[in-house]
Amino acid sequence: MKPGNSGRPCIMFVFVLLFCVQQREVEAQKIKGTDNIYARENLIAWCIVPFDVKNRGPVERAEMLNKLGITMLAYDWREKHIPTFDAEIEALKKHHIKLQAFWLNSGPNPENDKNLAAIFDVLKRQGVKTEIWCMVTGIKDLDKMSQEEKVKAIAKPVSYIADKAAEIGCSVGLYNHGGWYGDPENQLQVISYLKKPNIGIVYNLHHAESDLDNFAGFFPKILPHLYAVNLMGLKKGSPVKVVPIGEGDAEAAMIKIVRDSKYRGPVGIINEDTAPDAEVGLTMNINGLKKILAEQGDKAALKTYK
Repeated sequence: MKPGNSGRPCIMFVFVLLFCVQQREVEAQKIKGTDNIYARENLIAWCIVPFDVKNRGPVERAEMLNKLGITMLAYDWREKHIPTFDAEIEALKKHHIKLQAFWLNSGPNPENDKNLAAIFDVLKRQGVKTEIWCMVTGIKDLDKMSQEEKVKAIAKPVSYIADKAAEIGCSVGLYNHGGWYGDPENQLQVISYLKKPNIGIVYNLHHAESDLDNFAGFFPKILPHLYAVNLMGLKKGSPVKVVPIGEGDAEAAMIKIVRDSKYRGPVGIINEDTAPDAEVGLTMNINGLKKILAEQGDKAALKTYK
């Protein structure tokens, strides 16, 4: 190293590190160039496939989303839906609805998971690049492990899924759904351990009961990795009660915090436990969101619902 240049490698390293962090934040938030995150066109329909008393098929579901003005779907399937994977994607394409995400619940050995293979096969066959909203369950004796051992145990299947997703241009969103894996603080440690650019977080208010008291301080931690925020109503208590949007006493403040942040990604509207009919449930939660938007003076978003 020449005299006087001792600081340059360090400076270059800092610049590279900052660039990588910025690139990951852009990837995670899927920035669309709009600050109007609660606009109708930024909504994802979620939990509407198995949670629908009418058992709509792919075409009926796509037609329902067209009717509601929703242009994105996160697909939550069950075993019986596997034979209709292709039909689902084809119906979405025909009705100009983006497949924003594909749900997955896998285990400690995803390489042997036939459902995972079926998902990647259909996405590759259909030429679709999307997010895999991923849960990992079934790891033996996880509760007996140290924190470091838990991170490594979860990281192993997540790493495999992320690598397979990357091969077809897809990303993996770790899904908060209770338990050790579902805690975003633990998910952040898994992400930090793996250091893969196509892994982020999907944050659900209906699984956010333990975060209510510290959401303002907690949310910025996950923000750089955030793929989606799924809304729901929350009523404080012991236990916290999940209710339709606009009927709780916690979600309005959380909705404002998300709006006031740098988050620019999509926002999910959920039907799970809202109404037996998916269309009714989505409508209830959209109306509840509109109520909160009106109370908070978000005129730009409200205009998109007329």
